[in-house]
Amino acid sequence: MLKKADIAAAAAILLAAWLIFAFTLPKSKPGNTVLVTVDKQEYGRYPLSEDRTVEIKGIGTNLLVIENGSAYVKSADCPDKICVNHKPISESGEAIVCLPNKVVVEIN
Repeated sequence: MLKKADIAAAAAILLAAWLIFAFTLPKSKPGNTVLVTVDKQEYGRYPLSEDRTVEIKGIGTNLLVIENGSAYVKSADCPDKICVNHKPISESGEAIVCLPNKVVVEIN
């Protein structure tokens, strides 16, 4: 049977583990470059600070919009449109992937 001291020790260990985990996670940083690859080949690099629209032609066609410091896929001719429904990305390490068209849009 557990004693109060055992429960307190377990709670302290869990709290310490949570604090270590919470404070050592890498913090998201705003990115500055949009990297587009099609079928694992670099298609282009675009500054996140410059508004533009990029038509990505490869297996299919995706329309990438970069505006207000974020990037999103406005339209695509893929069947599922998961890339179109993805939220805009702006943080380093975030990505939008269109598997049918083999397009990856990522923030660096």
